[in-house]
Amino acid sequence: MSQNAKIVMDAVRAADHDRYLTALYAPDDKRDALFSLYAFNAEIAGIRDRIHEALPGEVRLQWWRDVIAAGGEAGAGHPTAEALNVTIATFGLPKPAFENMLDARIFDLYDDPMPSRTDLEGYCGETAAALIQLAAMVLDPVGAPRFADLAGRAGCAQAMTGLLLLLPLHRRRGQCFVPADILAAAGSSPEEFIAGDGGPGAKRVVAAMMALAREHLSAFEQGAPTLPVSLRPAFLPLALSRAYLGKMENGSPLEGVARLSALRRHWLLLRRASKGWPAL
Repeated sequence: MSQNAKIVMDAVRAADHDRYLTALYAPDDKRDALFSLYAFNAEIAGIRDRIHEALPGEVRLQWWRDVIAAGGEAGAGHPTAEALNVTIATFGLPKPAFENMLDARIFDLYDDPMPSRTDLEGYCGETAAALIQLAAMVLDPVGAPRFADLAGRAGCAQAMTGLLLLLPLHRRRGQCFVPADILAAAGSSPEEFIAGDGGPGAKRVVAAMMALAREHLSAFEQGAPTLPVSLRPAFLPLALSRAYLGKMENGSPLEGVARLSALRRHWLLLRRASKGWPAL
């Protein structure tokens, strides 16, 4: 492994340990490409945490747009940018998917409420679902297009579970990813939900979000038994989603981040990597 590849791998291991573990189940000759995708995702997902003002954050997103559009040697000296451009060129990945991902991440930089469930699903589609589909294209470019719809369901389930896990962080910084129509149906509002204990409708809001995540997860699990072995590593993060949702049901997502033990995560990933998803 080159020094650059090791830097990228270590970045994923530090910033997104679950996806780091899933990449280890991919064939040796595909792992570096997956790590470059996951490192890029971690970079743009973490911009708000590193750059606390929106305008500089948008400048950073634009830097990534320019690097990806230029390709080749663009981004020289930045290990993740160099690795990502190699991956895009080697596997013929569609640059518009990365542009859409960057556009979606603009939402992260501001405190505007998510307008509707449709908008939330669109956000999940352009971020987590796109990442799954790009990983699938690396693993099996012939088979991947047949599972684009399944990647959409998987991405929504994974992203919504992740947003629930991050509720305490988002509420502390005044950010609300819960759609306004779900809040209204639960008798709440963005302002009320992010303040104090979340208000009297907070538990109903969380329950509605968990139900939505489970809806997409169930739809994914119905189609998952048809996934070929070649594509399993791209979808492996979903092996953890139901366990995270179960953990949150037994606790309070508003107060603390639900965690799975390292042993349980390894077991769930190993089971799905070796056996796939059972028919429902």
